[in-house]
Amino acid sequence: MRESLTPGVWGVVATPFQGSALDVDTDSLAGLVGYYESIGATGLTVLGVFGEAAALTAAERSLVLEVVMEETRLPLVVGVTSLYTGTAVDEIRSIQAATGDRMAAVMVQANSANPGVVIAHLNAIHHSTGASVVLQDYPLASGVSISTEALISVVQACSFVTAVKAEAPPTSVAIAHLTAALDVSVFGGLGGQGLLDELMAGAAGAMTGFSYPEALIACVRAWQKDGYEAARDALLPYLPLINFEQQAKIALAVRKECLHQRGLIADAGVRAPAAAFPEVLRTGLRTHLAEAAKALGPNPAAAIAVATAGRN
Repeated sequence: MRESLTPGVWGVVATPFQGSALDVDTDSLAGLVGYYESIGATGLTVLGVFGEAAALTAAERSLVLEVVMEETRLPLVVGVTSLYTGTAVDEIRSIQAATGDRMAAVMVQANSANPGVVIAHLNAIHHSTGASVVLQDYPLASGVSISTEALISVVQACSFVTAVKAEAPPTSVAIAHLTAALDVSVFGGLGGQGLLDELMAGAAGAMTGFSYPEALIACVRAWQKDGYEAARDALLPYLPLINFEQQAKIALAVRKECLHQRGLIADAGVRAPAAAFPEVLRTGLRTHLAEAAKALGPNPAAAIAVATAGRN
């Protein structure tokens, strides 16, 4: 049996910025990371697409990892931005220097529709670095569309792949095929929009960002303990906000604004090419956040415990 990433919710961490120069806000980052740990995240995913890793300098990426390492003992999956093998290897070596044995895996995007090319890419990465890999299928970010059958062949050929992050819609269909064929964890993403269907299809949990990560944790725990109805009840009050956050082209800005309104980050700024938050959606944002806050109540840990308590 190969190693497989622990099931649960792996929170995808935003990179907060501050001021007109949009410098990395290390205080907000530290607070956000600590919050994820306090509510029971299984692990953290940093320097991913939602972490705006492609808009960070090498020094800023190292700074983000330094802050995360100082603030939590949770295991880490760290994103790799490059689709080219040589620069991906350089990125991973820098990540390993910063994280040591705290890194569970690097997250590498499928870089070709041809499974042979992806296998060669991953084998070269593993041979050079020894890193375990989470294989990410996210065509919206990578520009690469690969079939589910090709993904299966890649994972079967690469024993160091410990999970797949499936973000090519329809995700539930892909996850059903992946979990039937593979012996590794398969996670959904996309802000939890398809989480219930993904769990029914065999997903190990969620690896994604959402401004109320407590809801994702409660949903996955309820699923693990009591099945669909409990998971549905835990997630249902938050579905309007999940849908609101996942709007095409503005999802990043919307989610950071939600995190800002919750007080989890000090500023909602995003770096180009991401679009800014559309002020015409301010009323909708306030409405959805108020509903989510009411559902959560004043004590996030207690709300998770209630949502995952045994059903009679």
